[in-house]
Amino acid sequence: MREIIAQAADDNILTEIRKDWATNILTALCTINGNTVGIVANQPQSLAGTLDISASQKGARFVNFCDAFNIPIITFVDTPGFQPGKDLEWRGMIRHGAQLAFAYANATIPRICVTIRKSYGGAYIVMDSKHMGNDLALAWPSAEIAVMGAKGAIEILHRNATQSEREELESEYEHRLLNPYTAAERGSVDMVIHPETTRREVSAALDFLLSKREKLQKRLHSNTPL
Repeated sequence: MREIIAQAADDNILTEIRKDWATNILTALCTINGNTVGIVANQPQSLAGTLDISASQKGARFVNFCDAFNIPIITFVDTPGFQPGKDLEWRGMIRHGAQLAFAYANATIPRICVTIRKSYGGAYIVMDSKHMGNDLALAWPSAEIAVMGAKGAIEILHRNATQSEREELESEYEHRLLNPYTAAERGSVDMVIHPETTRREVSAALDFLLSKREKLQKRLHSNTPL
């Protein structure tokens, strides 16, 4: 993931924040076409890029930081979901995951999301999805946006099928649903781009969004999930 982000950054320079904590998510600062941006990205080489409590806290804190200093955020997504486990559930995985969703939803800065590969389930929502209110949702042709992967879906929907039938159904599921074009038809993706054009598309979007001004409804204060 660092190599992907570096290709989009000026001079391939990336300054990571809290690099050695919650390594399954990356938070960093860089410049794109001379404009300072914050980067939030899943790291699939650590815990398969799943979101756990530490990753949710790290991402939420960084999103709030960028929002406080008016720094646009680019989110690179490659996650199969929240990390499973009874221990995490007892420690409040959903509550901490909600902090990341809240941080994105509460942010008024320019927000661009680029889905690289997997984007499943609840993790799809909290990683600045289109329905979370981002300004532009981009996806590579390799993007898989769905409630869950093919294997898990077929085991639930066709639990009585034979092994050969399941393999055929998984292949059909992947071909028909696990692609960004289906997500684009349903409004979850604005544009499917080629990987080599990522920097160009993000830079063009930033030039347009830097003058963004969002008018908030009058309220006393927000209610952060703690």
